[in-house]
Amino acid sequence: MTDKKQGLTYAQAGVDIDAGNDLVERIKPAAKATTRPGVMSGLGGFGALFDLKAAGYDDPVLVAATDGVGTKLKIAIDTGVFDTIGIDLVAMCVNDLVCQGAEPLFFLDYFATGKLDVADAATIIEGIAEGCKRSGCALIGGETAEMPGMYAPGDFDLAGFSVGAMERGTALPAGVAAGDVLLGLGSDGVHSNGYSLVRRIVERSGLAWDAPSPFGEDTLGRALLAPTRLYVTQALTAIRAGGVHGLAHITGGGLTENLPRVLPEGLGAEIDLGSWPLPPVFGWLMAEGGLDQAEMLKTFNSGIGMVLVVAADRAEALAAVLQAEGERVAHLGTITAGAGIRYRGSLA
Repeated sequence: MTDKKQGLTYAQAGVDIDAGNDLVERIKPAAKATTRPGVMSGLGGFGALFDLKAAGYDDPVLVAATDGVGTKLKIAIDTGVFDTIGIDLVAMCVNDLVCQGAEPLFFLDYFATGKLDVADAATIIEGIAEGCKRSGCALIGGETAEMPGMYAPGDFDLAGFSVGAMERGTALPAGVAAGDVLLGLGSDGVHSNGYSLVRRIVERSGLAWDAPSPFGEDTLGRALLAPTRLYVTQALTAIRAGGVHGLAHITGGGLTENLPRVLPEGLGAEIDLGSWPLPPVFGWLMAEGGLDQAEMLKTFNSGIGMVLVVAADRAEALAAVLQAEGERVAHLGTITAGAGIRYRGSLA
């Protein structure tokens, strides 16, 4: 006669439902702080509700965006620095939404790990809430998935999803024409693209993440975790001022690949590479990695995180509006007849 097998529990299989519940309770205040007109329910339901009429829209068109933060996550994991990676996640989604002319309304996150650490997860999600608050976007839901065996100890994955709205007939890009002026908004570092190459360059340099940064203050790891800049409120202010024909979020692919996405067929651009200073982090990456200029411009933002295509007769006024909103504005160049991006000068 065989002994009866001892019963198992979900916790013994590696999933702690109580920890998940503790996390929800801990992040509720951070999520509540992001509430804006239109939010109809808090965290904890099977779905999240949002009232477009209460948000002030008469004939809205919805715009959605989803993204992650790439292998920048590995640096956060390796350094144990989790307070800014959530801001990156929000920025990668909402900066894309505003390029369509949309106001970000709400955000949902997906956090997946092998073993849930409530404190670390809460820090990450509090960063997400901070990014939402800065961009006028409500954190109204998400998913925390504890999946033993899917991730190495300490590893996690992070993704986000945002929905925005605009009144029908106001979508961007619209009206882009030869002679339009390109206004570039300064980045706050590498943002969230090109980190596979960044990590390879750091490996080649022989520097540890806790080594002093060779291009600024703090440690190398913390310097490279500087969060993606949020351009939402500033860009919306410029759009409402009139004269903005298009916006391009400079992410993976750099200026070379992203600016053409807002240009009609047959139009290109001429950009003066001396019109803005190259931030020190990019100078270090370029020198340490032996990268040529074309590689820099196609991989990194190289100091310009957002480009606005504006009417020539509105360029000075819009630059002043953006500067008043705290942006570092560069007059990059102009839209030209003939496809392709043409660069003058050199990054310096």
